[in-house]
Amino acid sequence: MTAWGEVEYTAVRALRGPLAVVEGVSGVGWDEFVRITMESGEQRHGLVLEVDRDLATVQVLEDTTGMDPTGIRVAFAGAPLSIPVGPGWLGRVCNGRGKPIDGGPPVFGEADAAVSGNPINPVRREPPSEPVLTGVGAIDALTTLVRGQKLPVFSMAGLPHLELAAQIAAQATAGGEAFSVVFAGMGLTHPDATFVRDALEERAAARELVLLLNTADDPVIERILTPRVALTVAEHLAFTGGRHVLVVLSDMTSYAEALREVSAARGEIPARRAYPGYLYSDLASLYERCGKIRGRPGSVTVLPVLTMPAGDITHPVPDLTGYITEGQIVLSREAHARDVYPPVDALSSLSRLMRKGAGPGRTRPDHLDVAAQLLAALARARKIRELADLVGQSGLSRTDSRYLDFDEAFLRHFVNQRSDELRPLDETLECAWRVLLTLPRSQLSMLPAELLDTHGAMESPDEASADASAEDGEGVAQ
Repeated sequence: MTAWGEVEYTAVRALRGPLAVVEGVSGVGWDEFVRITMESGEQRHGLVLEVDRDLATVQVLEDTTGMDPTGIRVAFAGAPLSIPVGPGWLGRVCNGRGKPIDGGPPVFGEADAAVSGNPINPVRREPPSEPVLTGVGAIDALTTLVRGQKLPVFSMAGLPHLELAAQIAAQATAGGEAFSVVFAGMGLTHPDATFVRDALEERAAARELVLLLNTADDPVIERILTPRVALTVAEHLAFTGGRHVLVVLSDMTSYAEALREVSAARGEIPARRAYPGYLYSDLASLYERCGKIRGRPGSVTVLPVLTMPAGDITHPVPDLTGYITEGQIVLSREAHARDVYPPVDALSSLSRLMRKGAGPGRTRPDHLDVAAQLLAALARARKIRELADLVGQSGLSRTDSRYLDFDEAFLRHFVNQRSDELRPLDETLECAWRVLLTLPRSQLSMLPAELLDTHGAMESPDEASADASAEDGEGVAQ
């Protein structure tokens, strides 16, 4: 229970959008939780954003609409906003502030924790070393997610990023160990919120999911709290409950826009594209709450989803996110236009911790070699496709034409899968081998000979004769 102070303040100088300015205060600190009582008896709540002498600027979680500054009483809790934490969250559906919207009772917990979180001592951080398998082949094989990693999804308007986020949240596993998902939706439309609830219904019924839904018509301040509530719940499930927790945050661009709106209401000096100058540190305060702690069980892995306005990867939100996180999964308009799901652009995507969580003893011994060969072949195929656009496919060599076949097979048979398809990693890697074997053996130079022998890689007769003719031609020329 929150211990409210005995003093209630009635001198409210101004109401501006989601902000209330209270004067005559004393002993009030930044980030304190606030209770606001209206003449009708209705109660609203807020957080202290700023204190200047005897003035406190409070952001009202339910907005100030309908409030009369002459008829409200303000009490300060003397502590930051806290929520109960524990396994009672599992299986629940709540709004962005953690209030149930599933018809159930309030969430009770074994302890309370401040939603602002506590910094992890860098010395006590454990290096990520085990995979989180999502069941999405293109991600598991080429940009493997590792426990304790922060790996964002960069998307654009019109692409199925929410569908992909829901699929990952529904399918992800930690290799049989205790695993939970916290899904935080921010600024969702009501149809999108309904889609997420339906897509994750099975995981919620299994009590493996915490679902926080902030819709577009909810107060903007709630949108700022949503990821903090999600991470606070996840930290306790992981570091106290011993679970491996995946936190999916969608859409962080909506979060940043809410931050910009509050900053404008406070009259702060804007930075790039009117976002506040502290956007980088604010995003870092969220993303850096993931990880593993030495001596404690469990881990927190963060998968933020963000849309790039006009597809601009230099926009402040994706740009600053890229500096903080360990790679990115980039979705492509071109792949989406070719009816490929998920439309992952493999050459633009990267998981910097992949080598820590994949390979011998973790996934499969051939995983890293296959991934490297796929990306190398794909890079060459893209160059050849550009060349074909200039000279026509008739001007390409047989080998170059095989690369175009590889590019098509890569998209159609390796990347493409159903949105409800859980693809095991073994099946994904075998599919990768089938796609690679559309190329002649001489082009698979990044794979060990014993692996090529095992999978039956060989030169086709036409390639062998073409190579022999080329060698004879070189001999005559000499």
